[in-house]
Amino acid sequence: KVVLAYSGGLDTSVILTWLCEKGFAVIAFCADVGQHHEDFEAVKKKAVACGAIKCIVTDLRAEFVSEYVFESVKCNAIYESRYLLGTSIARPCITKEMIRIATEEGATFVAHGATGKGNDQVRFEMCAQALSPMIQTIAPWRDAEFIESFKGRKDLLAFCEKRNIPVDVKPKSNYSIDENLYHTSYESGMLEDAMCPPEESMFKMTVSPQNAPNESETVRIEFKNGIPTKITNLNDKTVKTDPLDLFLYCNEVAGRHGIGRIDIVENRFVGIKSRGVYETPGGTLLREAHLDLEGVCMDREVKRITENLASEFARLCYNGFWFAPEMDLIRHSINYSQRDVEGTVEIELYKGNIIIKGRQSPKALYNADLASMDIEGGGDAFDYNPADAQGFIRINAVRLKTYAALRAKDVKE
Repeated sequence: KVVLAYSGGLDTSVILTWLCEKGFAVIAFCADVGQHHEDFEAVKKKAVACGAIKCIVTDLRAEFVSEYVFESVKCNAIYESRYLLGTSIARPCITKEMIRIATEEGATFVAHGATGKGNDQVRFEMCAQALSPMIQTIAPWRDAEFIESFKGRKDLLAFCEKRNIPVDVKPKSNYSIDENLYHTSYESGMLEDAMCPPEESMFKMTVSPQNAPNESETVRIEFKNGIPTKITNLNDKTVKTDPLDLFLYCNEVAGRHGIGRIDIVENRFVGIKSRGVYETPGGTLLREAHLDLEGVCMDREVKRITENLASEFARLCYNGFWFAPEMDLIRHSINYSQRDVEGTVEIELYKGNIIIKGRQSPKALYNADLASMDIEGGGDAFDYNPADAQGFIRINAVRLKTYAALRAKDVKE
């Protein structure tokens, strides 16, 4: 038996039938992680028509938000300072469920349709082996026989026609799409030309900032232990507290104001540079709010260390090491750092801009009297003498003076 990660698209439908013809009993697995307007009943019927003994569709949206999206928000994860990891964090969520099904069904193989040039093959397989060390993976796009048989879309379509596999008659987009409730990504095709701008018509989650409303909206987002717990629209009084509903509403309100689009060239784990266009409206909004709240709640040195942890979290997630021991270490450390990240942030959304209006926290380290330029000391609660700064500066300058003396000696010689 083999459990195939199945989308209902051309590639995985061909792979499903190909596996059946190789003698495998195929269980198709489709993860609902919030793909836009997906007809899962049609996907199930197509999988069975292609030869699957059954097709299992699992709604993972709530788990995806609570255990993956919010984990990413909590540590401000961002890859290469730009990419919010929308595809990367979905893969461990999907793989975990695929391994659960394989165990329950007694399957010794899992299979996927990821390309041999991309990151997803690594993510699926690293996560699968971490969760089930004895599981074996079938990756047709790395199989010599499969590659020889299917050199392009024309061969795939011919295979479908010969075996009466239903195919989408709509013309293929000139780019590939990966989507979930966290983001939508676009790559390949015309986007492989790094100077070719994306088509406005392709975007699914956001409007263009130029076409966004002329009136702004203001939202208040509440956090506890670094996790968003409530969003309130101060314009129309909409309130969301359920994690899934809250995040979907973040997508909605940020998306209609053109927030969260990026167009980048990134470094894949396999060593290839890749151009990708992404839209992550809700994730962008929550990350900005969370970063701002940390500013008033988090100690300076803890912040410095967590910035390094966030970078490592992003690298590990991007490269497929979600279930690695070092990722466990980072996530536990981040959890500890978030104990006092609690409070609210008010944000105005306007034509692609996230404008922080204010923040407050019952656990704030910020003290207005201590920071005030109108109060000489630290106020009633703090003993702060500005004259102490003189010695502080002199001690910190010692190494700078020593270095300057060395460089001056070099010049004389």
